Amino acid sequence: MLVIPERFAADTIAREGAAGAAWIHELPGRTEALMRRWDLVADGPIMHGYVGIVVPVSRAGDQFVLKVSWVDADSEHEADALAAWEGRGAVRLFDFDRSEGALLLERLDAHTRLDSLAPDAAIEVAGQLLRRLAIPAPPWARSLDQMAEELRETIPVRWEILANPFPRPILDRTSGVLSDLIPQRSNLLANSDLHYENVLAGRREPWLVIDPKVVGGDLEFATAQLLWQPFAAIGSRQDLDRRMGNLVEAAELDDQRARAWTLVRVVDYWLWALDQGFTEDPKRCERLMGWL
Repeated sequence: MLVIPERFAADTIAREGAAGAAWIHELPGRTEALMRRWDLVADGPIMHGYVGIVVPVSRAGDQFVLKVSWVDADSEHEADALAAWEGRGAVRLFDFDRSEGALLLERLDAHTRLDSLAPDAAIEVAGQLLRRLAIPAPPWARSLDQMAEELRETIPVRWEILANPFPRPILDRTSGVLSDLIPQRSNLLANSDLHYENVLAGRREPWLVIDPKVVGGDLEFATAQLLWQPFAAIGSRQDLDRRMGNLVEAAELDDQRARAWTLVRVVDYWLWALDQGFTEDPKRCERLMGWL
């Protein structure tokens, strides 16, 4: 019987409640049933991310990983995106079961992530991958215009619920920027969860994207996480300006639209982090807002 990592189980139950507890209880049996169906044998320790486990497996001498995830609105189209990319710049998908949240994937080097590079080199690689994966958005992709409308409605409500955690001018500026960003200028498949821990070293290509969460719209929507994640290592406004410039050039983005979407997503994340009780991330958002 597979043993689910304790930290993953505890976090899932804390986040999802009774439904999460039931899913964790059934997860070993479901995963082993998938392995039998696809003739897979476990050959390494179980790993996990935020919403899923990853089991190194093999079949007839070939190595894969079996990913089984809690399915939510953010992850429901992961298989569709990977299938659309066909391994070009992203991990290759070999099989999937949508009802089980299961993906059979190419095995990458889980111990070598893009954040192992120096920040300037990493952001250039990430920008190139962002552009490479920017195919025309398929019909199933959630519209960025719809998401922007929802943010325009919900951000002021969340700000009030959290007792006005930052100055009103920031809220007003965000609402104005969102109005300027609608409608979207393009309809590309934008990976909104592209960050340095979600790019792993591969054999077919030096770097491959994993765990996509996609929307259809402006590619500039996907820039924020490539700036805020390494923020602790960035010491000055000049560093941020340079790295934003490098990202815009590598991904062939519109600079002003990239900065506008980054502002919106920083505010959105700021409110989410406060609601979750985080302490360091809101401080980081405040510093980024000063730069923006």
